[in-house]
Amino acid sequence: MSTSTARLGATILATAALVALALLVAAPGQAGARRPERSVSGTAPPTAETLASESTTIRVVEHAITDTENPGVDGADVKGNILTFNNPVFNAANTRQVAHDEGFCTRVQPQLGIWECLWTTFLHGGQITVQGPYYDTRNSTLSITGGTGDYQDDRGQMLLKSRDGGKEYDFVFELSS
Repeated sequence: MSTSTARLGATILATAALVALALLVAAPGQAGARRPERSVSGTAPPTAETLASESTTIRVVEHAITDTENPGVDGADVKGNILTFNNPVFNAANTRQVAHDEGFCTRVQPQLGIWECLWTTFLHGGQITVQGPYYDTRNSTLSITGGTGDYQDDRGQMLLKSRDGGKEYDFVFELSS
């Protein structure tokens, strides 16, 4: 085989590899295609490295209308009390219901106003499950422990912010895949 034939073969092979990589990155159904609102940092065209670090923020508002505490002995606020809920969740403008949630919290430190919570938010594209602290008197950050559908590969955190004296809560999901 001549040197020019070998070079031509290597060039064709390298071009085919680049085309295959481009098709893999741009294929429908991949993380970037399912969430066009994801932003990639920087001004350069996206690469495999930047696509892997994409992030999405989802903002919704929970209306805490079904929260029910199952108190301990004599109705006291004691360690081990359970709070259950299944509430409507509205868009960020708080004008239209877009989801619902369901979950529970266990009182772990009544004197400090601390609960440990676990719940799932059911959004149009799938579910996001969070776990972490809820405080009676301040905002908190919970871990995203899993998801389904559009969120099955995501991880991250959810900022929980009280509104209107605890009648509503901002859920700010900070997702990365």
